[in-house]
Amino acid sequence: MNLFRLSWKYLTFRPLSTGLNVFLLALGLAIITVLILVQDQFEKKMTQDAEGIDLVVGAKGSPLQLILSGVYHIDFPTGNIPIDEAKKLSRNRLVKRVIPLALGDNFQGYRIVGANYDYLDLYQVEFSEGKIWELPFEVVLGAEFAKKSGLRVGDKFTGSHGISIGSHEHEVHAYQVTGILQPTGTVLDRLIITSIESVWYMHEDEAEEDAGLEASSHEEKYHSPVAISGFPENGEGKEITTLLVQYRSPMAAVQLPRMINSGTSMQAASPSFEMSRLFELLGVGVSLLQGLAFVLIIISGLGIFIALYNSLKERKYDLAILRTLGASRFQLLILVFLEGIMLTFLGAVLGILLGHTFLSVLISNNDQGVVSSLQAWIFLKQELWIVVYALLVGIVASLIPAWSAYQTSIAKQLTKA
Repeated sequence: MNLFRLSWKYLTFRPLSTGLNVFLLALGLAIITVLILVQDQFEKKMTQDAEGIDLVVGAKGSPLQLILSGVYHIDFPTGNIPIDEAKKLSRNRLVKRVIPLALGDNFQGYRIVGANYDYLDLYQVEFSEGKIWELPFEVVLGAEFAKKSGLRVGDKFTGSHGISIGSHEHEVHAYQVTGILQPTGTVLDRLIITSIESVWYMHEDEAEEDAGLEASSHEEKYHSPVAISGFPENGEGKEITTLLVQYRSPMAAVQLPRMINSGTSMQAASPSFEMSRLFELLGVGVSLLQGLAFVLIIISGLGIFIALYNSLKERKYDLAILRTLGASRFQLLILVFLEGIMLTFLGAVLGILLGHTFLSVLISNNDQGVVSSLQAWIFLKQELWIVVYALLVGIVASLIPAWSAYQTSIAKQLTKA
């Protein structure tokens, strides 16, 4: 007697009831799958992007906004800070290294970041094509942006003012691509990186043009080498957006943030502290979604129990016939358990596939930001626990119907017939 085949026949005899129970279970498991995938990748990427950055310094405002804009490039900057004050901070005995960043422009929504060579060294990137910038208005592209934009080494493009799409273009100067970075899995993959001087010259010359003046006649500055490390030499009176700071000693973690926040016009924020706060805030929403998922799973478990119990009452005579044909009580017990396990296994497989599909759709509708860097079709070990949990739901839901099948009386049921 093939119990698997017989169980499957019983399930397909009521396709609507079976399909509804499988779908309810799959919905709950799909939510859990999405949460597992997002939480695992999100935390890893956030940690990876902030690796090597002890402190972020910028204009006063929201500390979390400063971290999101300066490290992860997914929020608007809090403002600019005077470069003279930034240089003074870089000479502090508690500071090992500072990396200045200048923001303010974008291309197709991807941010153009003014930096020096230390910014690339921070993430230990290598080039897949071309070389690093050497002159103003030369740029290197992150791997993800280069793939989506189709730009190659030697191509030119004009940036737009502001952080988001839809702002006016800077037509005074065009950027030229000199290199494309290899994929790193970090925020660099989504950026367009150039020198700080490029950002300054772009806005200076546009301001002159808007005022009805000719663009600066000092063309030699556009052909002079840019700062490789530290701050540009010709930065007197200018501003930058953010400083990424590395500590010289553990004592700096205690003294430096307090000194900056209380004794300067700037603000200091710790990436590790602010991201812990963010994960704590997100945890409330994650808990609500998990609660909804478990409610759906419980409802589906009750549905499976009701379906098996009602089906069993209608099949009492069939079970009695199976007993007369040689089936044992234990085989009838296994038969009902198999039905519950098959139902929940189908729900688990469908739920995991639905979860990955939903995340894939979510990623395809977000071309930029952290969501776009997630991967939908990677399978984690934690997903195996989803299958185990679903099978346990099936076993629990089948306990009472299986015991009823085990106690089926041949004489009693045949007499009724």
